[in-house]
Parts: sequence; C-alpha cells; structure tokens
Amino acid sequence: MEAFNDHVEIIREAFRYTQTFREKTFVLQVDDTVADESILPELVRDLVLLQRTGIRIVLVAGARRRIDEILDRYGVDCEKRRGIRISTPEAIPFIKMAAFDVANRIMTSLSGLGVSAVIGNWVRARSLGVVDGVDFQDAGTVDKIRADLLCGVIDQGSVPILPCIGWSPAGKPYNLSSRELATTLAISLHASKLFFVSAFDGLVASSYSTDGTIDNAPGGRISRMSVDQAERFLELNPSDDDLGVELVRLALQAARNGVERVHLVDGRADGAVVREIFSNLGVGTMIHTNEYQSIRGMRRDDVPDVHRLMRPLIDRGVLVPRSEIDLADLHGDFVVFETDGMVHGCGALHRYEDAQAEIAGLAVDPQYDHLGIGQRIVAYLIERARSEGVERVFALTTQASDWFEQLGFVPGTVADVPDQKRSAYDHTRKSRILIFDL
Repeated sequence: MEAFNDHVEIIREAFRYTQTFREKTFVLQVDDTVADESILPELVRDLVLLQRTGIRIVLVAGARRRIDEILDRYGVDCEKRRGIRISTPEAIPFIKMAAFDVANRIMTSLSGLGVSAVIGNWVRARSLGVVDGVDFQDAGTVDKIRADLLCGVIDQGSVPILPCIGWSPAGKPYNLSSRELATTLAISLHASKLFFVSAFDGLVASSYSTDGTIDNAPGGRISRMSVDQAERFLELNPSDDDLGVELVRLALQAARNGVERVHLVDGRADGAVVREIFSNLGVGTMIHTNEYQSIRGMRRDDVPDVHRLMRPLIDRGVLVPRSEIDLADLHGDFVVFETDGMVHGCGALHRYEDAQAEIAGLAVDPQYDHLGIGQRIVAYLIERARSEGVERVFALTTQASDWFEQLGFVPGTVADVPDQKRSAYDHTRKSRILIFDL
C-alpha cells in the first residue's frame, strides 16, 4: 500500500508540473552520444510526450562525435584548440554532412511517432576569427537567432531542429558549438528551461572543489546550484577542458540572461529528461536563478504599503480585517514582494502547534497580478515552512479555493487545523480550508 501511495504522489507531482509548464518553451541540446539507435528512441518518445502536454520543444543537434567519424573516414585533418575545432574550408562540407545527418536522425525518429519536425536555417553566424594567435578559420559563433521564424514553426505544432551550422548574411556556412548555440537560443526565445542532454556522468561533488553550500543528492550528485553557487563553483574549478565546468559556465550565462532553469542530464538513463522535469530531486544537476530574489521580510515601515494592498480585499470580504496596528504587531510573520523599492505583494506564515502553519494575508497589486507574484509568495512561504520543520501548511479562503488547488493544495475541514486555529474559526465566514502536506 505504501508503494502504491508513493506512485500516487509521483503522479500528482507530475500533473502539477504539467500545469506549470504548459505553453512554456524548453530548449534541449541533444548530444550525438545519445542520438544512436540504442538510446534515441526512448528519448524521442519522452520528447513527444512533453510536446503533447503543451510544452514548446526546440532541439539543437550536437554532432561532435559524428563529425569526428566523417572527417576520419575521408581523411580530413582538423586540429582542436581549447576544445574548438579549427574548421578548414576543406572540412566544412564534411562537417555539414555530419551535422545534418544527426539532425535528420532525430527528425526521422520524431516523424515516426507522428510529430512534425523541421530542420531549418534560423541562425546567422559570424567567424570566430583569430583568438590568442590561433586562426579558427571557418569555426563560427552565433550572431543572431531568427526567433520570429522559429516561433512561427512552433506555433504550427512542429518541433524545430537546429544543426550545429550557421550562415553568414552572404551565405557562408560556419561550424558552431551546439552547446553555445543552445544557450544563445534559450536566451533569445526566453525559454523557461535549457537542457544539456549528453553521455555525461553528471556533476559529482567528490570530483570537484566545493565550499559545502551546494545541495547534494544521495550518491554525492550535485542536485542543484543557485546562480551564486554556480559562480562560486567556477571560481573553485577554473578548468578549461572539463565538460562539467563548461556546462556550468554555459548554464550560468543562460541563467544570468533570463533562463529560469538549466538542467544537465545523462541522456543514457531511461527517462532522464522526464524524471528531471517532473520530480523535485530530479536525476541530474539544475542551475537556477533565485526566484525569490524580490521577496524579503516585511519591515515596520512597509505597513502602510501592505495595508494599502490589503484594503480592497478586506472591503470585498476576501481577507479578514486587519488594521495597521495589527500588521505592525505581526510584521515578523509577513513577507513582501518588492521591485524597484515598491511593494507589489504580501503574504504571511503564522506558526501553530503540531508542526503546522497558516498561509494568510495574501494580497497582490492587481496591476502586477499577471506576473505570478502570488504564486511566488506562496512558494516562498512553503519553502520557509519546510526549512523550519513545519509538516503541514493550510490556508483559509472564501473565494480563492480553485487558485490554491492549482498550486497543489487539497480541500480539508476544520478538524484538520490546529486546536488554536479551530477555536478561533469564524463560522459566519464559512471559509474553505485548503491543506498542503510537506
């Protein structure tokens, strides 16, 4: 029975994430080390599943190994410096052949499962040029992404696939780093997630220098890093030729430029991408922005602004009456959402006995409600409760029960709340009780 309940919780968690990610854009760089016949079919099935749940998928086909194979077959020599291939004009036709071969392999697999996929020229590139005295010849870097054309393809229900080739305005092809391309693409498309899917064993804490602040999963895997932790990680691990360090560096670049989450996953593991998306711990390493950077504890001088936010909801009977004196007395329970010195949202976490806490006093400036401030405040308060050892949070509401249920809360009864809250429950308001077990 316990195992069955675990499966139920996994399903519930997956559904919550599905709702969160619907209509969001995910960019995945798929290395050709996982694009062979033994691994690709399962990976593509998972990508199709994501696309059919409403996630907007964009793929970048890595081809480093395939390029090595083609160049070796035709006896074309290309030296590498700092991990970058010096792409001679003689090698470019073979590099293009290999790059499009991998992209076609992925497109064929998607088509076989009934998903339309398009390989296209959406990348303008320029020469990498001469760096530290090394002429990289026809190796290039991304100059511009035609995001408008890409979005048009996605809107038509197709999956765009980008080979690691870009073209100059004059039509000259350049060999690009697929990882750099995926990073720039995710930034240009304002993607919610960027994935690097490869045959990489992952970031294991014992293999790198860390300062003890990074979250480790069982087995020593580094499960997640904030932007600040990633910066510190790169300071402690300055290597130029380590794949893990390179991926963290690119992830940090993406996160600094608006991509909320970057995931490093081992594509050889069955269901790695899906498991990384639809579970809290995941199976890879996640580098993330600080989603709570605009949320802070409420100060006494915030009381007038907070009362201003709450007053319309109090007048409508959505919130229970609170005076400025009440707010000043309880300011330690409250947090505010602040941008540019202005308070646009607030919420409170009231602690009770039996390891329970109440989320209350939630209010958001209507002009900023579309930014998801309320959800972010609730998520912050839940994490705060969890860190303090709280086992259950609850909320009382007269008009927002559907909204709380979308965040994972479930209906409860007066019997589910602590005695202290139960004795103070206002039966005339008939507030609905929503529960979130931690």
